[in-house]
Amino acid sequence: MTKRTTLRLLLIALVCSGCAESQDSTDSGPADLILTNGRIQTADGWAEAISVVDGRIVAVGDAATIAEQADGGTEVVDLDGRTVLPGFHDLHVHPTYGGIIYSGADHTNCKIAQGSSVEVLVDAVRGCVAAVSGSEWITGGQWDTSALGQAPHRSMLDAVSPDTPVLLNDTSGHSVWANSVALRLAGVTADTPDPEGGIIDRDSEGNPTGVLRESANGLVRRHVPPPSDEVIRESLEWALQTMLSYGITSFTDASTGFVGGASRAIETYANLADEGILKQRVRLCLNWRGGDGAPGDEAADLLVERREQYERDRLTLDCVKIFLDGVPTDSHTAAMLDAYEGTVEGRDDDASRYGLLMVEQSVTNAAVTRFDAAGLTVKFHAAGDAAVRSGLDAIEAARDANGMSALRHNVGHCTFIATDDITRARELNATFELSPYLWSPSPINDDITMAIGPKRIERVWPFREAIDSGALVVAGSDWAVVPSVNPWIAIESLVTREESGGSDRSYGKAQAISVAEALDLFTVNSAKHMGRENELGSLEPGMIADFIVLDQNPFDVPATELHRTEVVMTYIGGEKVYDDHE
Repeated sequence: MTKRTTLRLLLIALVCSGCAESQDSTDSGPADLILTNGRIQTADGWAEAISVVDGRIVAVGDAATIAEQADGGTEVVDLDGRTVLPGFHDLHVHPTYGGIIYSGADHTNCKIAQGSSVEVLVDAVRGCVAAVSGSEWITGGQWDTSALGQAPHRSMLDAVSPDTPVLLNDTSGHSVWANSVALRLAGVTADTPDPEGGIIDRDSEGNPTGVLRESANGLVRRHVPPPSDEVIRESLEWALQTMLSYGITSFTDASTGFVGGASRAIETYANLADEGILKQRVRLCLNWRGGDGAPGDEAADLLVERREQYERDRLTLDCVKIFLDGVPTDSHTAAMLDAYEGTVEGRDDDASRYGLLMVEQSVTNAAVTRFDAAGLTVKFHAAGDAAVRSGLDAIEAARDANGMSALRHNVGHCTFIATDDITRARELNATFELSPYLWSPSPINDDITMAIGPKRIERVWPFREAIDSGALVVAGSDWAVVPSVNPWIAIESLVTREESGGSDRSYGKAQAISVAEALDLFTVNSAKHMGRENELGSLEPGMIADFIVLDQNPFDVPATELHRTEVVMTYIGGEKVYDDHE
């Protein structure tokens, strides 16, 4: 038996037994990989070097001791003083959607910079119309009412696209803006009723303005030709590589199939895994809608039943997404306990005052109880405080029925959380997932401020309170609702609650947290949420070797410089999967 084989067996015994090993201890024998002469973050402080065998960390300690594990077959990387952190986890991201918008794979996608004025948007659409054939649709986005400076109307799009159908997503993805030909092809008229859980914006005469909210999106969206398999694959591959360049070593696709349907999305992930292209550790969440009092969604249930045929070593399908409400923007579709500031023009109903709770509580309770019993984690879309409460109530119902379990169901977004509900996540072993990429001042936040009012906006995304409550708190980018999936933009805004580089304006300043707390969100906290804290989230002996090398130490730079942090190298399972020099 060789020394290398002996070391592998010792490592396996260490991992399986759960024994702890001191930070600077080493076993005799050669390592596959050694990173040395750096600053490596561990739970107990900083180390100089780290060694890896068979994709797991063997030792972390001083450079001289770790060097003893090298032989002729060991790859040794001189860090030249650079910093090494655990790999980052994005717990709420839409990779294929991000790829569709930004990769250029889909020529029918019209990319519009967030915050664009009406003039800029209309000019962009004019150029996009010239690039498509007569039978194709223009899709894409994004737009924000506050940035437009006026309510969007189909006539603005008609002026530059009278014959080509246009359907543009707003920044949140919860509202769309269609031109007249798109409405006509979809059969949406003044006589079309609002669907369950959706709103058709109308003018003073009752005619559709072209803006459709929440489930009403589907009235038109279902008529848009879906992207080809090639476009979906190219978009996802581009997104995966982009996330590797930012040090994202694992993520949750929070709405699998948002582009092209769930079955095609899952098959694309599985194919990329089989071909060795998928490097990250990925959890897929299937959408489940319980509107109309329905007990479940048959398509989602069928995919869940067959999930084992799609699962791979780094691909799991054990998450169900439930949309409880919309967004607290000009649409007023996030479910709020207290009324919005004013009502929506042309509407004076309960929805315009308090938003929309998409699923009856009894239906949500039954669904979460069933999924919990089946070993599936539930991720809620819950932006308003009434929706957050509904999600927590459903988790409580599942705990009462099934008992406490290790499954950490996830209340996502949490733009607003009632003070009385802050402590409930810890009691229920649930997770609060907030959206730090949205915290710095931005067009969508201007919409939220106008809708909610200045007083309640002081507690927007109440991260400080959630952490202080003892809850497990994690971060999700919600990319491509935000223009970049770069975690360092989020980390800076978590600490400053300002625009990157600092700004006079801030957003929920009292909810700011420290650099260490911000990094924990993306590492150890996320690993705990996934139930993998014994393998991921920190750099210790026996852990999986997922780590990133940075060009600067985030603890040594001013907070306003955090967004400038760049990833030099990304490793997953001890394999270098990104190098900024390659």
